Amino acid sequence: MRKIKTVAIVSVLLLAGCASEPHKRTITQQQTPLTQAPPVKVAQAWSMFTESAANNYGVDQKLVEAIISVESGGNPTVVSKSNAIGLMQIKASTAGREVYRVQGRRGQPSSKELRDPVRNIDIGTAYLKILQDQSLAGIRDPKTLRYATIVSYANGAGALLRTFSRDRDRAIAMINAMSPEEFYQHVQNKHPAAQAPRYLWKVTTAYRTI
Repeated sequence: MRKIKTVAIVSVLLLAGCASEPHKRTITQQQTPLTQAPPVKVAQAWSMFTESAANNYGVDQKLVEAIISVESGGNPTVVSKSNAIGLMQIKASTAGREVYRVQGRRGQPSSKELRDPVRNIDIGTAYLKILQDQSLAGIRDPKTLRYATIVSYANGAGALLRTFSRDRDRAIAMINAMSPEEFYQHVQNKHPAAQAPRYLWKVTTAYRTI
């Protein structure tokens, strides 16, 4: 436990100076911090914890690290105006509550829990797994699923699927009829939230550099 805490403290010292501006983001609002650590440095700083969480939930480690890079710049102390907390900018009342529900727990994570980098990464990764196994279940192409997961993490799976059809099964079938590139362009052109295309581009760009 002491080793984990030491690594976390070192990571904070390394990254806080590179991502000192608060990252004011909620599940539905994206703003870019003025300064941000390069994605590769974020990945290196938190790789011990992202690897553990990714292996535990069966989620792509690079995806977790790319989201951390965009969400917080690797700074675990960030809290948004809407109380999205930590590395993966988790809101206790939305993503946090959903993870608790699926894990058979009552209530939602405390602010203290979400400020713990290890728990923040674990809960954020668990939420990615929920998106992939539930709302986005049935998407066959791994790259398309990654794109869909990124957009859903930022703006919700429902909003994404409704750009295809209000019927979930039909929406999934329409997605499967597309190539990953066609799906990417669909988000760019059809998603009603202006920040969704930007968020997809930013996380995808970070993903490619890690």
